[in-house]
Amino acid sequence: MSSEDWQADTRISYDTVAGSYAEMVRGLLDETPYERAALELFARQVGGGVVADVGCGPGRITGYLRGLGVDAFGIDLSPAMIDIARREFPGVRFEVGSMTELEVADASLSGLVAWYSLIHVPDEEIGAVLAHLRRVLRPGSPLLLGFHVGDETQLKTQGYGGHAMKVYVHLRQPEQLAAWLEEAGFTVEMQMTLSSAESRRGAILFAR
Repeated sequence: MSSEDWQADTRISYDTVAGSYAEMVRGLLDETPYERAALELFARQVGGGVVADVGCGPGRITGYLRGLGVDAFGIDLSPAMIDIARREFPGVRFEVGSMTELEVADASLSGLVAWYSLIHVPDEEIGAVLAHLRRVLRPGSPLLLGFHVGDETQLKTQGYGGHAMKVYVHLRQPEQLAAWLEEAGFTVEMQMTLSSAESRRGAILFAR
C-alpha cells in the first residue's frame, strides 16, 4: 500500500468517526494515572518553548499539556478531528497536517508527543517519519510516544460508534520501536508497558 493510500484511508476513517471518537476519549485521562504521570514528567522535561502533539485527534493531550503550562499545539491528518479540537480548546493552535511531511521548521520544537498516533504508519515508513520528528526537535529535546504492544497488524473495519472504518493498526514491541528510534538518531531513555483504559496492552517510551 502506498503512502497516499494508507493516509487517505486513515483520514477518511477518522473524519467519519470524529464525533464518536471525541466522546469516547474525552475523559480517558481521568482513568489513567500512569499516563497522566508520563505527560506530567514530559512537561517538566520540556522546560520552555513550543511543543507539538502530532496526531492530536480531538486535542485532549494538547489540552492537557496546555493545562500543565506547556506551549503545545496540535497537528492531525483528519480535518474533522481538527474542527472538534478547535471547538473544544478555543484559542489553542490546531492544524491539519501529516507526520510524513511535517511543515515545521528544523530544530524549532522543545518537545514532541505522538500519543498512539504512530500505530497507523506502516513499518516501511516509520524510519522516514521518525527522521521528520528528529528534524523538527531541538537537540536534547524530549520525545514521548504511546503505542499498542504486539506482533501483528490488524485491519480495523468498524469502531467508535459503529461507523465503518478502514485503517491498519500496527502493534509493535517496545524494543523494535526503540531500535528504530536509535537508528533515527534518538537516545531512548525509558520504556514501560502497561494495561489501562488507553490500551489493554500499551507502552510509553521517552527519548531525546
